[in-house]
Amino acid sequence: MGKLFVVATPIGNLKDITIRAIEVLKQVNFIACEDTRRTLILLNHYDIKDKKLISYYEPKESVQVPKVLKLLEKEDVALVSDAGTPSVSDPGYRLIKACVEKGIPVEVIPGPSAVLTALVGSGLPTDRFTFLGFLPRKGLEKFFEELKACGDTTFIAFESPNRIVKSLQVMEKLYGGEVMVCVARELTKVHEEYLRGKLSEVLQELQRREEVKGEVVLLWRI
Repeated sequence: MGKLFVVATPIGNLKDITIRAIEVLKQVNFIACEDTRRTLILLNHYDIKDKKLISYYEPKESVQVPKVLKLLEKEDVALVSDAGTPSVSDPGYRLIKACVEKGIPVEVIPGPSAVLTALVGSGLPTDRFTFLGFLPRKGLEKFFEELKACGDTTFIAFESPNRIVKSLQVMEKLYGGEVMVCVARELTKVHEEYLRGKLSEVLQELQRREEVKGEVVLLWRI
């Protein structure tokens, strides 16, 4: 029986990868990945050749899980996401769950995470935090309203750069402009940026820009 290696990969800067992760990617013959093109960039950067890449992304995972499980009967397989730690807001957990149910060994190779990177860099309290995944596209006001009952915690969410201003406007309406927030953008990349401060101040800064680019992590404390 093989083993599923859950391998964390860089969230931006390709140098942010562990020696152990590189060793595992060189060792396995099969790599399940969200986007084969993005994974190939990483593999080529570290001169990792002759790997068979398996597309594994939502909603295709329902078809691919049985195929990966079949491979795991005889071979080790690595699971990677486009960036960061697999199964955090991606379908990787379904494959991990299936392996656990079938008694297939699962080994996690820890590494980069946009959630923890943004939290540590935000300047907000880190003693207690709640990760919300991607903010909903509909019912945003009700979603934020329900969070008022969650107590004293730092909230962390992924948001599209095209929707971040709207989300902050909804938050300002419900929570007021004095709430402390952080918008972390393009983490570990050349144009990395942390916008920290009162919600009203951060919102004004983003509204002054023609557009917001890059992947965004939004953090706040009610």
